[in-house]
Amino acid sequence: MREGNLEAPTRHPLDWKNPEFYDDGKLYAEMERVFDICHGCRRCVSLCQSFPNLFDLVDATADGEVHGVAKDDYWKVVDQCYLCDLCYMTKCPYTPPHEWNLDFPHLMLRAKAVKHDKGGVPARDKLLASTDVHGQFAGIPIVAQVVNKVNGTMAMRKVLDRQLGVHPEAWMPKTATQRFRWGRAMSNPSFTVTNGQRTPGKVAIFSTCIVNYNEPGIGEDLIKVLEHNEIPYEIVEKEQCCGMPKLELGDLKSVEQSWAANIPVLEKYAREGWAILSAVPSCTLMFKQELPLMFPADEATQLVKEAMWDPFEYLVARHKDGLLKTDFTQPLGQVSYHIPCHGRVQNIGRKTEDLLKLIGKTVDAKVNTVERCSGHAGTYGVKTATHPISMKIGKPVFRSMAKDNPDYIASDCPMAGHHIAQGMQQAGTPAKAVQHPLSLVRIAYGLE
Repeated sequence: MREGNLEAPTRHPLDWKNPEFYDDGKLYAEMERVFDICHGCRRCVSLCQSFPNLFDLVDATADGEVHGVAKDDYWKVVDQCYLCDLCYMTKCPYTPPHEWNLDFPHLMLRAKAVKHDKGGVPARDKLLASTDVHGQFAGIPIVAQVVNKVNGTMAMRKVLDRQLGVHPEAWMPKTATQRFRWGRAMSNPSFTVTNGQRTPGKVAIFSTCIVNYNEPGIGEDLIKVLEHNEIPYEIVEKEQCCGMPKLELGDLKSVEQSWAANIPVLEKYAREGWAILSAVPSCTLMFKQELPLMFPADEATQLVKEAMWDPFEYLVARHKDGLLKTDFTQPLGQVSYHIPCHGRVQNIGRKTEDLLKLIGKTVDAKVNTVERCSGHAGTYGVKTATHPISMKIGKPVFRSMAKDNPDYIASDCPMAGHHIAQGMQQAGTPAKAVQHPLSLVRIAYGLE
């Protein structure tokens, strides 16, 4: 076995417009090449179900080699990949610039795109990934309340299981009675723009689907933190889903439609020197990584990439510039904090943990950080076929999050936070309170 790459992994653009990208023969040849390398290494066996499935298939062949695996069985590997990117960013020694040029997640994305292009993705999976469609009831109080009540009944969960393949026991987000984008003024220009050494002094908020339609309180808490620090903000003029749910299906044409709707709007903010913040790591990653790799020659996309910030990346940078207020007044006690996969692969470090520990220098706040996949992974964690596997993947996280009987559990990914709470409940160690880290900062500031 050749020595692995010791340099930082780099990413090649996704050549998804090339007709050869969708060629079955070339796809299977590349999967066999990559699977053979993975079989010889096996470092990623503990990350997700894709790798155990692959190695089991190989071990079941007559000679224990990849060439003996039936090509149709390759999909047992592909269908378990939820594009967390951890294998690429944290485990694989053969990523570019290594000559073996191994990019497992983007190979799985290519396979998913081929499957989608051939009509192999069920209509119900497409509907589950259509977050803007789900959100049409948000902001209509009576309708939202009825939808939430009906969806909470076992009878309806059985219907969702049969019709949409949603596991009856999986956590599902509720529909908000007030959309985040409808609930307040779209901007607050009353503060003076104060630039730091490297941080823009004004913020444009990309709401995200889950904040806009399901958990507007996260967006409200972000605004309260910005206002407390006298940072001017504006809610992005208009937006669609970032495209991540469609990306996970391999529906790259729908991703392109979201890109075409969002980038021209966000480009304006990027050119005017705004920091663009998204409170959901998967959405942030979409603009920081996936869209720039899909549209590498588009100047506007690259400008948006440079202007995009994780909220805690931004707040910690403001602190380093001496511009973040540290007048925390309310203790948080014991906090179990989970770093989601799409936060880890942004290469920004543990910025949320840094800020939570900064709070602990002023008031009582002790942080137990858990850095492992929760198993939720978007629609993967709610589907009937994969929810039990997602719970199995998350078991080490559920145990670790229960350490020291926390007063709060938190994850930058709202869905992961609720998934962890469900897992802790099933394990007999229920969480006292589930809060987004931005909400914990608001609480620590003593803001209502």
